[in-house]
Amino acid sequence: MKVLYFPLARITIGFILGLLFAYNLHPSISLIFIVLTISLSVLGTFYFVSKNKREISLYFSFVTYFLSFIVGISTQIIHTDSFQKNNYIHRSAVFEKPHSLSLIIREKLKSSAFSERYIALITHIDNQEQTGRIILNIQKDSMHQQFPIGTSLLVEGILSKNKPPNNPNQFDYGKYLESKQIYAQLYADVSDIKIGSDIQKNIWYYSSKLRSRIIRNLEKNNFNKTELNVAIALIMGQQQDISPEIIRDYQFAGAVHILSVSGLHIGFILLFVTFILKPISNTKRGSFIKLVIILISLSLFGIIAGLAPSVVRSVTMFSFVAIGNNLRRSVNIYHTLIVSILLILLFEPSFLFDIGFQLSYIALFFIIWLQPLLSSIWQPKSKVSKYIWDILTVSFAAQIGTLPLSIYYFHQFPGLFFLTNLLIIPVLSIIMILGVLVMLLAAFNGIPVFLSRLLEWSIYYLNKVINAIASLEQFIIQDIPLHVSLMVTGYLVIITIVIWFKKPSFNRMTILLIAVVIFQISNLNSKRSVEKEQEWVIFNLKKNTLIAERDGKNITVYSNDSILKTSQKNNTLKFYRIGNYSRLAAKKELKNYIYFKGKRIFVLDSSGIYPKNSNPDILILTQSPKINLDRLFQNMRPKMVVADASNFKTIQKKWKASCAKEKIPFHATLEKGFYKLN
Repeated sequence: MKVLYFPLARITIGFILGLLFAYNLHPSISLIFIVLTISLSVLGTFYFVSKNKREISLYFSFVTYFLSFIVGISTQIIHTDSFQKNNYIHRSAVFEKPHSLSLIIREKLKSSAFSERYIALITHIDNQEQTGRIILNIQKDSMHQQFPIGTSLLVEGILSKNKPPNNPNQFDYGKYLESKQIYAQLYADVSDIKIGSDIQKNIWYYSSKLRSRIIRNLEKNNFNKTELNVAIALIMGQQQDISPEIIRDYQFAGAVHILSVSGLHIGFILLFVTFILKPISNTKRGSFIKLVIILISLSLFGIIAGLAPSVVRSVTMFSFVAIGNNLRRSVNIYHTLIVSILLILLFEPSFLFDIGFQLSYIALFFIIWLQPLLSSIWQPKSKVSKYIWDILTVSFAAQIGTLPLSIYYFHQFPGLFFLTNLLIIPVLSIIMILGVLVMLLAAFNGIPVFLSRLLEWSIYYLNKVINAIASLEQFIIQDIPLHVSLMVTGYLVIITIVIWFKKPSFNRMTILLIAVVIFQISNLNSKRSVEKEQEWVIFNLKKNTLIAERDGKNITVYSNDSILKTSQKNNTLKFYRIGNYSRLAAKKELKNYIYFKGKRIFVLDSSGIYPKNSNPDILILTQSPKINLDRLFQNMRPKMVVADASNFKTIQKKWKASCAKEKIPFHATLEKGFYKLN
């Protein structure tokens, strides 16, 4: 891989490793800045000494790469809000009782079933200056209006810290929010909110106003709501209002990437703007004017699209391509890619942990690296055949590159991605050009009806094609388990296969076989560790009781009839199954006594009947039994009490107090998440 020979590539790798180190290990700030100062001093010394001495030059290279690692750590520290002294995370009282919080609305999120959701910036708590980002949840029933971006609010409430997953192997939403510098949520009713007179007018405000103006004018033009929401996602990258059914169709068809603005979209826009500017002469002055217009156009599009990670990445990269073309130099696409990664992560290191950002760059790298090799396999003579072949090879290269990461995050693989890309990419280029034109005209209140109808019909038929492909569910491979070690070794196998195909040799074949062996060992270790495990889990399932006993790969489920009948479709069990390479071996009705590894477990349900003079190891309270726990402890002395989420919240508070009085550990799944015995 020649790209690794570029000094900038090694510096970028060192920088990214530094970001990961700081994110996961939270090193001492003072120590890191001392090391940074020493590294800079050593680097400066080597720079002046190393000009004619090869040995010192090697030390200079080592210090440079080490410095890039330290700069990565420093960058992550500087950009991590929780390291800032005036961040709300350091004020514990705000998580314990109501306070007056001054907020500014930054971004509108997708609404939940019960609330309107925003990202908000804290400016003051009880008139004391504080900073930080939170999720603001406002009850839907009482919601009379949506708040524009930049609106200042005064809200009375208690901040809730991000919680770990409620159930095993579930998506860690709290950690995801933390990667976005969001450490808490605020739940409020409209009656708790006072709207301020000031509006913060910044780039986010004007971007939102422009988007709102475009959407409002399209709605006035009787643009169908379903197609409008897809158009807004395709052109502006805003997915908040797309229905879950349409997103599901795009996922199953392998086309969900087109709903977030990426390199494909920005590439179309660059080609479109370049085509429009063709009449301008290619003189030095004319080329400079073209470059300025292209850079402004790309930047404006990025702002309208809300500066999402994928948009910023694509706009940055294609801006470098445009600058390189203007300088009349052949642009090394790898250099362009690396510079854009380094530049973006220097200013916004949190993008590294964005799934879309990761998938975009990996897809782009494999298209650049693998597609020429695939394209050389067959050289079609006709233009139509070549066009189709290029689409297929680009799709295959991107899919191969993102395969391990996609399976790791989503546990599924769309088998008809070839067909999807073959059908939609030609149409998408037309929709993008038409969409940009319509959006531009909508910003100035001048949309010709025939253009908006043409865009609407194009998206309508695009959705129909996607739905038809997604309905062929037999081609969608689902519930694929993949751990981090398998994902990493999977990439090792893919990369060594491509290296061998590019230039077959005995040494490369040996490396490939070693990679395959490492992958197999990793797979066997993952499965063997699962087979040795035995555990017993009480899940956190609202209004229901769900217990699982796992012996290696076999899971036995204990619950009531309604849950047992739908256990195969139950998402809580599905994630648990996939995460542990397991299968649902047996389903059993929940009984009062359960035994696990010598422990006696008594389940007390809504009947409230329990044996006297019994001392189980664990007492499980389900379905809100009408009992006095203080009186129960006179006849039964459990070592542990667990209350699942089928119980009323108010009763659980009383039980917690009773257990505290008797010094018996109490675990409420509603508060602490699932309970597990190993």
